[in-house]
Amino acid sequence: RVFAVANQKGGVGKTTTTVNLSACFAERSLKTLVIDLDPQANATTSVGLDPRGLDASIYQVLLRDIELDEIVEPTMIKGLHIAPSSLDLAGAEIELVSAFSRESKLREAISGAVADYDIIMIDCPPSLGLLTINGLTAADEVMVPIQAEYFALEGLTQLVRNIGMVQRSLNPGLELTKVILTMYDARTNLSRDVAREVRAHYGDKVCWQVVPRTVRLSEAPSFGQPITLYDSLSKGATAYRALAKEVLRGTP
Repeated sequence: RVFAVANQKGGVGKTTTTVNLSACFAERSLKTLVIDLDPQANATTSVGLDPRGLDASIYQVLLRDIELDEIVEPTMIKGLHIAPSSLDLAGAEIELVSAFSRESKLREAISGAVADYDIIMIDCPPSLGLLTINGLTAADEVMVPIQAEYFALEGLTQLVRNIGMVQRSLNPGLELTKVILTMYDARTNLSRDVAREVRAHYGDKVCWQVVPRTVRLSEAPSFGQPITLYDSLSKGATAYRALAKEVLRGTP
């Protein structure tokens, strides 16, 4: 299955969710590929790679017709691989405007690789531009991490509208299947109220497992490790393992 992890709002735990869920899938012996579509390359650094030291990235795949398998790198977790990002990707939005089949570049690139992996996770940038549209066009399903805060639903409404647009014109099989509450603080009324409101709007698409707000989850990327390596017994690692199990129950 191919999942796009998307939210046009920044700071909602999108990359954290992509990397840590992928690490949990790999722990369960599922061969997993992370595609880092974000020019900030946070998913790339979160698995211990330095984008500045790489010969090629997903940029060359999208705009220079390099094969995806030529840029895929192994990580420190067995079964977890990454198609890294780089700063070059920052100019891709502009370059893609004039490209042939510009919305489908990623789908074409991964078509030959889908059979090689059990799960592909696409970390989309925090915007609704051409890179995110490429991610949505290439995916079977969309996961949306949202922070348990007051304006959570506001951004989600616009994203759902865009997913519908991609469904109608580019990818009829695309589905929003998972909404994930992140940075959840069970001690606050706000987190509980937001969770209640999100569940009222999106029903069983909202995962029951929430991701707590923890210092260890925030620290792990700076050490270039998923939480399952950085602190395997932490609340964050436990939450993402449970979330991976919940996601897989809904995966054919």
